Amino acid sequence: MIERTLLMIKPDAVQRNLIGKITDRLETAGFKVVELKMVHLKAAVAREFYKVHEGRPFLDELVEFMSSSPIVAMALERENAVAALRELIGATDPKKAAVGTIRQNFAIDVGKNSVHASDSVENAAVEIKFHFGS
Repeated sequence: MIERTLLMIKPDAVQRNLIGKITDRLETAGFKVVELKMVHLKAAVAREFYKVHEGRPFLDELVEFMSSSPIVAMALERENAVAALRELIGATDPKKAAVGTIRQNFAIDVGKNSVHASDSVENAAVEIKFHFGS
């Protein structure tokens, strides 16, 4: 079944000029980029995006990081997109990420893990609408 999902290239990866390398990995894995934009999130916008983490001790640090410099948001499409993308990016902790995954290859640490990906079809729809209004 063809699905849509969201991937964000986080500030650490944008600052290290990894946009092309990450996008190439996505396209090589069969993802079609259907929408893409680079944006510098304001802190309030980053907090709204991550409101699911409200009350957690890492939220303020996450908001500060995500609003520290531009991110790239992409709506991606392919068969079983959500699960396939989660597998391609790897575990949040790059030390635990499978060999060859995006996070294992590019992440600095758990906080600066280079990418965000939707964790369900339902959240993908919400996150795509958040960034693209569609």
